[in-house]
Order: sequence, then C-alpha cells, then structure tokens
Amino acid sequence: MAAPVLHTRLLGDVASSASSGKKLGTTRTGISDILSIENDFFNSPPKKTVRFGGTVAEILMKYKKGETNDYELLKNQLSDPDIKDDQLSNWLLEFRSSVMYLTKECEQIVSILLRLQWLNRGQKVVEEYLSFLGNLVSAQTVFLRPCLSMIASHFVPPRVIIKEGDMDVSDSDDEDDNLPATFDTCHRALQIITRYVPSAPWFLMPILAEKFPFVQKSERILECYVHNLLRISVYFPTLRHDLLELIIEKLLKLDVNASRQDIEDAEASAALTSDGTDAPEGLFNMDEDEEAKSEARADPIQLGHMVHPVAERLDILLSLLLSYIKDVCYVDGKVDNNKTKDLYRDLITIFDKLLLPTHASCHVQYFMFYLCSFKLGFAEAFLEHLWKKLQDPNNPAIIRQAAGNYIGSFLARAKYIPLITVKSCLDLLVNWLHMYLNNQDSGTKSFCDVALHGPFYSACQAVFYSIVFRHKQLLGGNLKEGLQFLQNLNLERIVMSQLNPLKICLPSVVNFFAAITSQYQLVFCYTIIERNNRQMLPVIRNTAGGDSVQTCTNPLDTFFPFDPCVLKRSKKLIDPIYQVWEDMNIEELPEFKKPIKKEIMEDEDDDFLKGEVPLNDPVIGITPSSLDSHFRSPSSSVGSPPVLYLPQQSPVLSRICD
Repeated sequence: MAAPVLHTRLLGDVASSASSGKKLGTTRTGISDILSIENDFFNSPPKKTVRFGGTVAEILMKYKKGETNDYELLKNQLSDPDIKDDQLSNWLLEFRSSVMYLTKECEQIVSILLRLQWLNRGQKVVEEYLSFLGNLVSAQTVFLRPCLSMIASHFVPPRVIIKEGDMDVSDSDDEDDNLPATFDTCHRALQIITRYVPSAPWFLMPILAEKFPFVQKSERILECYVHNLLRISVYFPTLRHDLLELIIEKLLKLDVNASRQDIEDAEASAALTSDGTDAPEGLFNMDEDEEAKSEARADPIQLGHMVHPVAERLDILLSLLLSYIKDVCYVDGKVDNNKTKDLYRDLITIFDKLLLPTHASCHVQYFMFYLCSFKLGFAEAFLEHLWKKLQDPNNPAIIRQAAGNYIGSFLARAKYIPLITVKSCLDLLVNWLHMYLNNQDSGTKSFCDVALHGPFYSACQAVFYSIVFRHKQLLGGNLKEGLQFLQNLNLERIVMSQLNPLKICLPSVVNFFAAITSQYQLVFCYTIIERNNRQMLPVIRNTAGGDSVQTCTNPLDTFFPFDPCVLKRSKKLIDPIYQVWEDMNIEELPEFKKPIKKEIMEDEDDDFLKGEVPLNDPVIGITPSSLDSHFRSPSSSVGSPPVLYLPQQSPVLSRICD
C-alpha cells in the first residue's frame, strides 16, 4: 500500500481530562461542595458494582502485612476477560488513588493491569487508564519500563487468535478499522508518561529496538511499526537520530536480501505468468476458472505491488521513509533550510555508519539522493563529504573506494546537479589523480595493482563514468569550450600512466569512455586496451563438476549505488530527479564499427547484442596474478552501459537498457 503522509497532531490531554472530569463529577454525590471538579474526579468513590475483598487500598495494605487471600481474589477479578467497562473504570480509579502502595512487591498485579485490553474499550476507560499510567510512573518509576514496553507492543496490529484443530494459525488483524485511533492513543500515552518522567525517551529507545518486528513479518506489521517510530521522532526530536538509524538498519537488511537481479527476475516471471505464456493448455479448462486465475496473477502488477516478497516490504518502508523526509523538510510547500540541515546531519552520519561500509546495497541509499534534490547546497555538501572520504589516507581503502563509487554514480545520475558542479567535481578528482601520479612516479610501487592503488582506480572510474554520462552536456552547449575543458584535464596522462587504470576499471565503462574520447580526439585508448587484452589468459579452475573457465572483469569489485531503482512505489518519487541512460547513436561513435572477425561472431551475434555470453562458450578472464575467483563481481552494473569485451578485438556495442 502507498506510504501515507505523516502528520502528528497536537494532543490536548489536559483539556480532554478536564472535560471528562466534568462529566464524571456531575454523576457523583456525597462530595463536599468546596472541592474543585478536578479533585472530585480524582477522589470521588466508584459506582457501586459487585465486588469482593474491600477497597484496593485495604487489599494492598493487607497484602503487605502477609494477608494474601483478598490480593489473589483481586488478581482473579482483574483477569476476568468479561469484565465490564464500568467495573474496569472503577478499578482504575481506585488504583490511581492507591499508587503509593503499588511497590515492587505488587509487581504481579501491575503486570495484570498492563496486560488489560484497554484500547478497544469506551472512551471513559481509555481516559481512566491514561491517567492511571501517569500516576503510576510518577509514583513508582520502577514500572516505567514495563509501561513503555506495553505501549510499544501496541504499535502493530493486534493478533487475532485462530485455531484450526490443534494448529494455531493466529495472525495480525490487518483490517482493523480502529488502528489509527489506537495508534493516536498510544502516542498520547507516551507523551503523558514523558510529562511525568522527562527522562522516559531514553528508556524508550532500547525498548523500541527490541520490539521491532522481524523483517520477515507481514508488510502491514512492518509498515505500522515504522510509521509509529517516525511519528515518535516528531514529538521526541532527541530520539530522531537513533530512530532513523534503527529504521535504516532494518531496511538495509531487507535490501541486501533482495538483489536487483532477483527482483527483476521475479517481475519478469510474473509478467510472463500473467500473460499466460507459460501456462499449458489443459484438457478441461473452464473459462471462468481461467479468467479468475488470470486476474489473480495480474493483480500484483496492476496494483503497483512488487512480486518479490522482500522487495515488497522494502518498497513500502523506503517510500514511507522518503515521504517522511519530505514532510520534515517542507513547510507550507517550501523547503525549510534549518529543518533540512538538521535532518541532513542525522542522515549523513547514518550514511557513514551503515551505507558506506555495505557493499552493493541497491536501494536504501536513495534516501540521500532524494534529500539532496531539495536544494543544490545539500547535493554539493554530500559531494564534498564523499570527496573528503576519498582523499583521506587515514580511511580504510574499502571506504575510500566506496566513496569514489558514490561520487561517480551521483554525478552521473542526479538530474538536479548542474553542469558547473559536474565540472568542478571533475576538476577536483582529476587534479587529485595527477597529484597521486606525481607521488608515484619516483616510487617503487608505480605499477598496476588493485591492492596498492584501489582509491586511485576508484577515482579514475568515477571520472570515466561521469564523462560517459555527461559528455553530451559537456560538449553540447559550446563544443569548443567543452573540448577545451576536457583537454585541460589532461586525461591522456592518467590513461597512459604505469598504473594502467583501463585494465582495472569496468570494461563497460572503459569501452564507452574510449569511444567518446577517441571520437573527439581527446585520448586514444585502444592501443592500451588491446595491449591489456593480450595479457589476459583464460583462468582454468577445477570444480566438483569438472574443469571450468572463470573470469574477473571487475577486480575493483565496483558497484554503482544509484543504478536504476526498480521498486515501484519508491521509483515514483525518484524518477523525476533521475538521469536515465540515453542510448548512444552508433553513427556518432565510429570506433564501435571496427570489424570483428567473422569466425568469432557469426554464431553469437544475437547473444552479444543482448549483452549476454553463451553459456557453453569459454569466458576470457585475467591471469591468476590479479584477483582470485572469490573476489568476482558481475561484469557490468545494471543500468550502466554493458559492453562485451573480446581479447584483441574492438569493443562490441550491445543494446543499452536502463
């Protein structure tokens, strides 16, 4: 379901309590006229109901003296599932005035009170219960955690007990129409408790983390819980950072368990099934049955739902988070700079802690992409932050390389980044690369090695990738000025250096970069590419199934964080600010039309045009001296220009799909 826009209404707890007090006060007699209405509400005796054992205060005092009979009777009466609203209201009124006796020794009866089903009762019971909670935590702070835990447990739909024979098939009541009112009451309860115990939010945070539903729970349960956590962050701003970190951590667990390829395969399979292309024709097919099945199969696609179950949960929660970000940053339709800055600070620290060290997450990082679209200043701040990570030698190499991946992908895909910012970033990156080469020229480590120069290669790939995506903008307005800018970058020195970045970067990126720079006579890469190919040899490995040929076309283990979003709900928010890959015209790049040996290509033309490798054909890899097989990654990133590479041959242009 679509993520609802979050709004937290201001709660008039005092007013509602006073009005309730007036109503109750008018129905009671025997109280001195000089008492105020509020005192009347707190001190008036309960209505007469059938009960045993005396008043609550008497029972608790007897219990402290060792007399337990009435105490046990009281526990049984409170545990009665058929207890009426009036009777429960009277009990709560008495307990409110006896909270000084509810010490640690009375933990059992407090536990029963906290397990009462109070949310689905009349308004009078709800108000009495909220007042009881406030009195209890103010007088007996030992019960603060149990009260907070009870409230947090109501942030998901209640369970419906269903028995089928000896099997318990209980599940959450997702169709409960009272859920919004229930959640409102729970948030009121939290605010009432915090009014009495200001430190309550700090006790609440670990409880919320503990109560977070397992990520395999239903979409509705996860959505309700995350929605309520985001609401808490509005009226408890001190908890916002921790709450967002908790939510994003859970999203990341979903993300790494739903690869882009798995999601696309599931969608493609569902599309085929809904079309009926893989359904065998039966002998006794009934038209009605076939029609019903076809509609059932088509529903997820027609309704904008994800077929992949993990992707469906991720899509719902990510779209909810993106909606929350917009709600916080926009006030009256305009970006509020101060609120957006505060949120940016929270999210960038979470990004550093969770996202940067995580390899190949597909979608969660889009919360930064979306936030940066609100104002150019935030996009530039994000780029500067990544740049500092990349150039800082004190950071681990894996973090520096990840920062390079983010810079390249962000510059290429963020439609809202103007050309002048792209040029500034390219200048910054290329100057750093030249300085890096200056330091290596006289050293003993000036040779091609991923382990030694990983951040350098990552920065090179960011430059190549950005030029591939942005070359039309760089050269489109004023060709002479654009060419002058690219010539001033002196890319030839980087490409021709002994560190040989063309050998390490992704072949798909290298081939397009080579074609573009060759067309405009900026850099001639093909001599180096062909020399690198001559050094490539097949890597034969013995496996349980026999000998196999393996390859490592991605020694950097590169991924592009902002490849196309395939989550249907989140995609609607991302698409307007997203730069899609524009197919390149073959006529524009004559280098792609170099002849390929006929004997190699005649049988595999179709597969190569689809960007695929025939399953039974040997795959060319680099020599064993590079990286071992367990460092392998896919040869190209989804959404990036996939070009198949053949040794000693020119690149082959394959169909580009975004």
